[in-house]
Amino acid sequence: MKSLCFSPRTPSSSIYRQPMPPSSRTTLSSSSTPLRRRSMIDTTIDAAATIIMKWDAQASAYARVTSLFYESKTEAMQFIKSVNDLQEVMHLLVSHQDPHPHPEKLTQAQHLMQIAMKRLQKEFYQILSMNRAYLDPESVSTRSSRTSTRTSTSDYDDDSSPDDEIRTVGDSISEVEDVSSRAMSDLKLIADCMIASGYAKECIKIYKTNRKSIIDEGVYKLGIQKLGSSEVNKMEWDVLDLKIKNWLQAQKISIRTLFSGERILCDHVFASSDSIKESCFAEISKEGAMLLFVFPELVAKTRKSRMEKMFSVLDMYTAISEDWQEIQTIFSFESASAVRLQALSSLVRLSESVLSLLTYFESKIQKDSSKAMIPGGGLHPLTTYSMNYLTLLADYGNILTDIISDCPPPAPARSSLPEQFFGSDESPAAISVRIAWLILALLCKLDCKSKHYKDVSLSYLFLANNLQHIISRARTSSLVHLLGEEWLAKHEAKVRQFAANYERLAWGKVFDSLPENPTDGEAKECFKKFNTSFEDAYLKQSSSVVPDPKLRDKIKVSIGTKLVAVYREFHDTHKSRVEVEDGSRRRSLVRFSPEDVGDYLSNLFFVTINSESSSTSSSASSRHR
Repeated sequence: MKSLCFSPRTPSSSIYRQPMPPSSRTTLSSSSTPLRRRSMIDTTIDAAATIIMKWDAQASAYARVTSLFYESKTEAMQFIKSVNDLQEVMHLLVSHQDPHPHPEKLTQAQHLMQIAMKRLQKEFYQILSMNRAYLDPESVSTRSSRTSTRTSTSDYDDDSSPDDEIRTVGDSISEVEDVSSRAMSDLKLIADCMIASGYAKECIKIYKTNRKSIIDEGVYKLGIQKLGSSEVNKMEWDVLDLKIKNWLQAQKISIRTLFSGERILCDHVFASSDSIKESCFAEISKEGAMLLFVFPELVAKTRKSRMEKMFSVLDMYTAISEDWQEIQTIFSFESASAVRLQALSSLVRLSESVLSLLTYFESKIQKDSSKAMIPGGGLHPLTTYSMNYLTLLADYGNILTDIISDCPPPAPARSSLPEQFFGSDESPAAISVRIAWLILALLCKLDCKSKHYKDVSLSYLFLANNLQHIISRARTSSLVHLLGEEWLAKHEAKVRQFAANYERLAWGKVFDSLPENPTDGEAKECFKKFNTSFEDAYLKQSSSVVPDPKLRDKIKVSIGTKLVAVYREFHDTHKSRVEVEDGSRRRSLVRFSPEDVGDYLSNLFFVTINSESSSTSSSASSRHR
């Protein structure tokens, strides 16, 4: 942040080298006699005049080009003490306690005070300017948190730490923090003095001008700019998406460094006056903070309906909600309430946008009008797209819970979802109901699409494949925590049911062609029926696909268990008695050995070998005819 927004104008690592002596105020009003009091007033004014006139920039070329606080910290403390004493003298002179007033003394004191205030204004400005790099919000905001680190690194010596690089880095951090700390102390010293002397307005003006330029520069370099609703609406999504990503980074830096650092500095410098530090911070930060927090609201209101907007909106909502406590603390002043209200307004608008996009996502599922059949009963693009979207949504489960908890699920949801979602013991979270409802909408749409298949067995395979994909994505993502094991188990049972229906319709004739204990005459017919039914079934199913490896293996094992073992027994029992005359030679009716059947089944449901399987089946068929 420092290298991005600030650069030192004058090296100041050695500005403050002398210890800061304690200051004390001369108590003049307690003097016992008017004569003694008069003497002390004269002494105080003369002492103040000596040091104040020494640093009068109008009377001394040396004073014009030299900084009091840079030249001698001890003398700077004496200067402050003299101003405080002079202020006490002025109060005494105007309090009518002296029976013999001397207006020339009051005039002299006022003149000295004016010169002193001009000097302190110059010093205040120089400290702010010369230490610009050391008073950047990053250094200020981390100064307190690094106290322990600074202490530990300062303890390094040649014997205790062989790592010179670590020691050097620690020394560098310590130096920056020490300069920052001393500059902040000097600014507070001057501010306290000027405010007590009635020159708060001049001090505040210098501070606001200097610090507002730093905050404005930081906000600008972070890429935060003033935009209108029409400008955001006209942006191409790629451009707006880049601005959103930039905002996410800028928001983090702004809250945790830029504004927090400025609040710490402002509170420290003007600790003597709550009203001053409040007005200063509000005026310095309000404009930049409002620019920062109005952007999410503009994004939320944009009419762009791209579904990708959902995750950008959720990211922005997350960023603000995670830093909400810090935002409230930094902008706790009543004068900064507009910033808090704008941040809250953005949160509300973003949550409304999320709910609207969820409704749009549901309608997009329900309105999908594609009628093209997926070859082989494979995965529908709507399934893959919807589950990609839902698994990403599930990663925002906590945020979505906050957003949806105050919004009831769609009216039909409670009547359409499985009963376990609304058990008497524990009601499900609103986010779980909403996700389950969206998946139900997807399943209903897939059921409609399955009816486009003329081959009913293929429609069941289509449903099994797509539901299996939904379950697999749910189990390997955060959806598993939202949907729960009971939901998953129920839908896994449906997959098994769809697979069983596919198996019955696609291979039922093959199973039925092998009756138990047939006679020799029946065996011949059985072999003929098996040859025809197996060949037909294989030719039809050779283009079928099952993308999920586990489901593919389960279906093949189930078919193989019911077919290969039975066929092997039938084949071994009757193969020698099923030969027929074919001209001058005898020909066997057995076309497929049990091994052939097993090999053909093992090649099923792979997308990449559909054509090869079909050609193999055709060549096998022609070879046995």
